[in-house]
Amino acid sequence: MSTPQPQPSPVPAAPSGRQAGRSWFARLASRLVRPFWVVPALWSLGAIALGLVVPRLDSTGLSDLLPFLFPGDVEGARSVLSSIAGAMISVTGLVFSNTMVVLQLASSQFSPRVLQTFLQDRVTQHTLGVFTATFVYALTVLRSLADAGDSPVPQLAVTLAFALVVAAVAMFLMFINHITASVGISNILHRSAAETRGLLERGRGARTRMPDGPPDLPDLGHQQVVLARSSGYLDAVDVDQVAAAAQRHDVRVELLHPLGTFLVESRPLAMVHGGRGTDVDWTRVLGRHLDLARERSLQQDISFGLRRLVDIAERALSPGINDPTTAVQVVDQLHDLLHRIAAESDPYPVHLDGDGTARLVTREVTFAELLDLAVDEIAHWGADSLQIPRRLRAMLDDLLVDARPEHREALQRKQSQLAALDTAG
Repeated sequence: MSTPQPQPSPVPAAPSGRQAGRSWFARLASRLVRPFWVVPALWSLGAIALGLVVPRLDSTGLSDLLPFLFPGDVEGARSVLSSIAGAMISVTGLVFSNTMVVLQLASSQFSPRVLQTFLQDRVTQHTLGVFTATFVYALTVLRSLADAGDSPVPQLAVTLAFALVVAAVAMFLMFINHITASVGISNILHRSAAETRGLLERGRGARTRMPDGPPDLPDLGHQQVVLARSSGYLDAVDVDQVAAAAQRHDVRVELLHPLGTFLVESRPLAMVHGGRGTDVDWTRVLGRHLDLARERSLQQDISFGLRRLVDIAERALSPGINDPTTAVQVVDQLHDLLHRIAAESDPYPVHLDGDGTARLVTREVTFAELLDLAVDEIAHWGADSLQIPRRLRAMLDDLLVDARPEHREALQRKQSQLAALDTAG
């Protein structure tokens, strides 16, 4: 009696229309809040709303119920608000200048690829947001005092402006402490590695995995090449939506490039198998569910997380910096990431529908390729160092202990390459 071959468990069926819309909305919201200016802009919009609403509350008698409100007259209120506006715009310029200095230092000392980490830092964004909000709020309340006439002094509005100043001072002190700690190499490496670990955790178990055996990809006859609509890095793929579209049109979509690949406009992006006689615009369909970005990110691209760390190590090993200890710290973080990757099987590239039919084939980066990325360049540039070869050998020896059997060959091959490099040196 023959032993049944292991079969891949099908991926969950494509989400319903409501779930798909929610996924699309989540991706859109993530893109909207990603730019550096979004959080300060939201703070400023909220300040404008407060500046228009709060002065009107003084005429409702609410200020009579609250203690410790501003006791001065209209001229005093104008003077306080003018001082607040002038001081806040000056401090905002100072904070912005300090941020630019930190970005320049990080770019030149470590790697331009770590700039995303600083630009996406929420403490910096909220600090600038509080400062700009205090400035905008003071100007908005001043506008209401320009034609105040016999209106009562907006005690509540001026008191709130003072409270915003206190909050701005607290944020400034927090920002100074935060920005000082952020330029430390240990914090930069930990933050970069933590983002990559988070991506590994999110992707764990999300893909179908095959113990062994080739995928079942029958010849569907008709083939259609899909071209890239624009140039950019393949930064993310909505697997569920692409597989759902392929299921609706009874085809199989094959992506021709792994994540992180730079695609040139009008060059092949994917291949659609089957669907003869259909008039589906697959360039438009795939364009909705694939992100071609101007720069790589850690939405789904694990290799970019390792790329950032390796770049820092290479910069540290350059003759101009000559800091092998920093490179060793990078290897420590790479060790942790590779240990997690080596304990998992390589992602299975075939994504099935609920009936077990292959609907999407992706190009997945294997453990062996990630190992090459993490080790080869650091080993090359650190060959003359006493610390780097020793640390790399220790890392490979440790990875062999818990690595899955299918990854051991890549690790042993890498050990042989390091030994040959040491002999040549």
